Amino acid sequence: MNECIRLEYDVDGENFASAGHASESVKRTLKQMGVSSLSVRRVAIAMYEGEINMVIHAHGGRAVAEIYPDHIDIRLEDHGPGIADISLAMQAGYSTATENIRSLGFGAGMGLPNMKKYSDDMQIESTVGEGTTVKLRVDFEE
Repeated sequence: MNECIRLEYDVDGENFASAGHASESVKRTLKQMGVSSLSVRRVAIAMYEGEINMVIHAHGGRAVAEIYPDHIDIRLEDHGPGIADISLAMQAGYSTATENIRSLGFGAGMGLPNMKKYSDDMQIESTVGEGTTVKLRVDFEE
């Protein structure tokens, strides 16, 4: 495979039950392609955390995965409230999730830290009042 496989998904921000659809689809595709289980796991975790963040904080968004022979690029875009302080949001345990969201078992403040932990490169661009774009790259292990 020398070309890019591009997968695009809308993330429904009103439906926790559908959260994870995009990451599960990408996971299934990577398995079918024979990508190592460790790499598949890293991609699935990083992407799922991004999807959940879009559902919790931004009322949904768009996920795009571009799969190359040696890596995957993931772009998660939303038009939510944006992140006022990215360095604070990157601290494990920091969360702006409501009590209602926490009562559902979400909003523990590990989304962005886990996305960073399980990716090889992570970039965040955010403008308060306009939205956030997170770009992830996960290199495939042999």
